[in-house]
Amino acid sequence: MRKILFLWLISWHSWAQQPALSLDGAILLAREKSISATQAHTQKATNYWQYKTFLADYKPQLSLGGTLPSFTRSFIQVQQPDGAIAFQSVSNNNSTLTLSLSQSIAKTGGVIYVQNQLQRFDDFQNKLTLYNGVPLAFGLNQPLFRFNLMKWDKQIEPLKYAESEQQLIENMEKISLATAEYYFDLLLAQVNLQIAHKNLENNEVLLKIAEQRLTLGKISENDLLQIQLSVLNAQKDLASAKQQAEVARLKLKTFIGYRDEASFDLLIPAQIRLFEVDEKKALSEALGNRSDAIAFRRRMLEAERDMEKAKKENGLNANLNLALGLSNRGDTPLDVYKKPQDRQFVEIQFTLPIMDWGRSKARVETAKANLQYAQQSVEQDKLTFEQEIYTQVTLFEMLQKQVKLTHETDGIATSRYQIAQDRFILSDLSITDLGIALQEKDRAKRDYIQALRDYWQAYFKLRLYTLYDFELNQKLLIK
Repeated sequence: MRKILFLWLISWHSWAQQPALSLDGAILLAREKSISATQAHTQKATNYWQYKTFLADYKPQLSLGGTLPSFTRSFIQVQQPDGAIAFQSVSNNNSTLTLSLSQSIAKTGGVIYVQNQLQRFDDFQNKLTLYNGVPLAFGLNQPLFRFNLMKWDKQIEPLKYAESEQQLIENMEKISLATAEYYFDLLLAQVNLQIAHKNLENNEVLLKIAEQRLTLGKISENDLLQIQLSVLNAQKDLASAKQQAEVARLKLKTFIGYRDEASFDLLIPAQIRLFEVDEKKALSEALGNRSDAIAFRRRMLEAERDMEKAKKENGLNANLNLALGLSNRGDTPLDVYKKPQDRQFVEIQFTLPIMDWGRSKARVETAKANLQYAQQSVEQDKLTFEQEIYTQVTLFEMLQKQVKLTHETDGIATSRYQIAQDRFILSDLSITDLGIALQEKDRAKRDYIQALRDYWQAYFKLRLYTLYDFELNQKLLIK
């Protein structure tokens, strides 16, 4: 008995020398250094700048454009007074610069602008230079009876951005959940390795005791062979446990971004977090926080937008171009700005489909069917959404009790095996009963670790599904 205790202490001491990693420590490391965390923050930055681009489209735009130079040397067709055609040689430059300040109008989909334009014409053959320009012009470009994309974007794009903000929090919670899964994969492999080590050591000691008893005639040869078989099985189990533990350790290190080459062992998170979760509050927080809840509204708006687009683009489409201002010409640039003349420009372009062989109706009916499908799909997703919340709350409450029960079972099974081992040493228990006690002890330990795994997965899923910390009674935020 003393030898068994001594061997166990040596094994525990060598294991305890390795660095220990807790579940909270692994999650903190993953949220800071993992590739998944880096990708989540990169996606957030991308969404942020996309939203800034959208906002910039609704602010005044100042631009400078033009054609500089525009040189031509060629023969052109010129009609003579008698109707004949002559080809005349030309060599000129016709350059233009335009400075424009424009502003989009979201409610109407139009654009208003203020403009200044200067044009220079050089005739190199006749050595002539002329200037033409628009010192000041006010204009309006307004679609009539057409689909207004800007109006819909102003409703949808803020929802997309809010959705992306919540997605970052969700992605970080997904990292916590994935870390917990990898953590308990390794923890279970680590426990199996410890069990395999200890079972091999115990079986080797029991084999020596059995060999002495066989010499004294206190056990049969069959019992000795059974113990020898147990030693061989324990050696196989140890080799398999080592391989599984190494694979699980590598997966965890890779996911959380653990860069240290030193090996480590995991701490069993024995203390679970006990708190009550109200189903109605969980659903309320989920609807208020989750990106899916925002997506429900966005998806309906997008379907309604497509419906309006199909209707508006199938009828009369027109566009009004209006410009009022001043214009002038001269031999120098300053002449353009001396006593300029009034300038007016009005133009309406339109398109009215007369016969399209049912294409317009087909587009509208397609958009109408897509709208109905979107309504049905969103309703179904809402029901699934609510069901997930209720199921997770119920599961979490049940698993809190399950951890307590399996922990008590583990303690009882460990004590029972210790008693069975002592009785076997005193020749008061058969090898078969000792084997049964060993199996029950190992199964109870694995069941306890599995219960912990299920609890922590349910804990992090509840946070993911609601984006709410029920332990601290506060919304989850990214600091």
